[in-house]
Amino acid sequence: MKLVVGLGNPGVEYAGTRHNVGFMVVELLAQRHGLVGPAKGKFHAAVLEGQVASERCLLMQPVTYMNRSGLAVGEAVRFYKLEPADVLVIVDDVALPCGRIRLRAGGSAGGHNGLADVARVLATDEYPRLRVGIDPPGRAPQRDYVLGKFSREQMELMTGAIERAADAAEMWMREGIEKAMTAFNGN
Repeated sequence: MKLVVGLGNPGVEYAGTRHNVGFMVVELLAQRHGLVGPAKGKFHAAVLEGQVASERCLLMQPVTYMNRSGLAVGEAVRFYKLEPADVLVIVDDVALPCGRIRLRAGGSAGGHNGLADVARVLATDEYPRLRVGIDPPGRAPQRDYVLGKFSREQMELMTGAIERAADAAEMWMREGIEKAMTAFNGN
């Protein structure tokens, strides 16, 4: 069993915001693999279960808001008795240029509150994460920036980035973190 978690904030007011890139990638994975229908409300998250990249997979969008994402991840990890290496967390990243992705086997939260909460609940920061660049906020306060919508130019870049992020998640499931990092980092 693999757990792919897209981090974001629930509710229509946050749909399409920069902070919800993780949700967008999980939605694309669900669409690609025919995991449709209403998501189950389970583990403080919207959850779809099925086959992705020939692996039994749980696709998750926590409904706890970004800063408490660890609650949903921790409940699923405990229920399925998963190792942290079987969990891929997908997030936005203001330190990466818009449209870039970066996959890592572990490491610091890098100031991302969602990643920090997942690490707190798992009691380790050694779990795979896939960061999707959304550009630095510039002069805007970071909170306002990440909760804002993409510009037209950014959205053009994000379409390809979301596709590549879904591809990277599929490769992670099929071939492991090292091969996926080699194939996708730097793109």
